[in-house]
Amino acid sequence: MPAEATAGEAADAAAHAFDPAVKLTRMANQIATFFAHQGGEDAEAREQAVAAIADHLVKFWDPRMRRQIRAHLAAGGAGLDPLALDAVARLAD
Repeated sequence: MPAEATAGEAADAAAHAFDPAVKLTRMANQIATFFAHQGGEDAEAREQAVAAIADHLVKFWDPRMRRQIRAHLAAGGAGLDPLALDAVARLAD
């Protein structure tokens, strides 16, 4: 039988569920997974994947979304896939 969540744990879980960084991290990681599977595993393929992820973020993400994911990266980038992290680091203001 699972233990009951304390009020603090429930509040933390609710805040986490509405944190835009959590959703944007998940979305960026999904994009990274897609592009990671498009090439090989050498340095050139990795570079192409990072460039493609950054290009996707520029083309399809609203500037507010890009600002939020960059702020998340500046705060440590918790949860970002390494390819997504490198792509977000390339985004300009």
